[in-house]
Amino acid sequence: MQFGIFSVGDVTPDPTTGRTPTEGERIRAVMRIAEKAEEVGLDVFATGEHHNPPFVPSSPTTMLGYLAGRTERLVMSTATTLITTNDPVKIAEDFAMLQHLAGGRADLMLGRGNTGPVYPWFGQDIRQGIPLAVENYALLHRLWREDVVDWEGRFRTPLQGFTATPRPLDGVPPFVWHGSIRSPEIAEQAAYYGDGFFANNIFWPKEHFQRLIGLYRRRYEHYGHGRADQAIVGLGGQVFMRRNSQDAVREFRPYFDNAPVYGGGPSLEDFSRETPLTVGSPEQVIERTLGFREYFGDYQRQLFLVDHAGLPLKTVLEQLDLLGEEVVPVLRREFAARRPAGVPDGPPSHEERKRALAQDGAHDDADKEGAK
Repeated sequence: MQFGIFSVGDVTPDPTTGRTPTEGERIRAVMRIAEKAEEVGLDVFATGEHHNPPFVPSSPTTMLGYLAGRTERLVMSTATTLITTNDPVKIAEDFAMLQHLAGGRADLMLGRGNTGPVYPWFGQDIRQGIPLAVENYALLHRLWREDVVDWEGRFRTPLQGFTATPRPLDGVPPFVWHGSIRSPEIAEQAAYYGDGFFANNIFWPKEHFQRLIGLYRRRYEHYGHGRADQAIVGLGGQVFMRRNSQDAVREFRPYFDNAPVYGGGPSLEDFSRETPLTVGSPEQVIERTLGFREYFGDYQRQLFLVDHAGLPLKTVLEQLDLLGEEVVPVLRREFAARRPAGVPDGPPSHEERKRALAQDGAHDDADKEGAK
């Protein structure tokens, strides 16, 4: 099972000091956080994609390409790549390039985004969000698998004899997650292609994500990709830890109350009760996270949000130390012990997909020879 962190890259004033980092400071801090994730033994770093203040990650592949040269084991991912407002041709080429730079340690999570004004900034209509996601991914899927593509659709100019470059590393496209907060159509899309499905698991009660994940699992099996319990599921979550739970609550409260996403809404206690936000001791984070399996079944990737809402870099690095030293080792052991035989323990790696592609090619050759 993979464990990691994801960042939304917000530039938020620290409510305890009033100081706001510069964009450059925040970008460098995110990079340091990602490097620290590898140092403490985590598996994945994922960045969001945003084109509006107070967020800075407008070019995720630039950030991840930089990280690829500074890490050796960490998987580079996105927490959202906007399939609706990005050109699928550019996505195909950018992430194939990242694959080569990272030696295969790269995947991506596609999503529609939840900021309405972004659509017209990139010449699109938010009312077409679902059709855009469906059509753009259909094209992206082909661009990675066909050397020459002829294509015509509703939302971009046609392609004639087009080849995306570079080609995917070893002929193996990056692994794709489809991320959703609320859209069953996206769960259906992930199931249709046999891709991974990532549930945000931050803003809504567990019952909401149970429905989405349950739909994805049923449809994954329906399309013949495997049993429902073999579908590849990822979950988000947000934590803040101190060794004493009362200290964690006291320290995190001003950050929660002033956060750009949920500040001014329910109280910290209500939000923690109704959503997966966990503020407390490492033991409480372990217990809460292990409980996700009861609601969603065995899953393959757990990402934590730890750097939101103006938390200073020093504090975030301390959170990563606690994750790496006290939380994740226990979670690895416990999830592995509870996972039934035949259920994937993680999303397929680049090497695993490379071997599967070679085996498929060998079977195809055998079939052709037999037909003669």
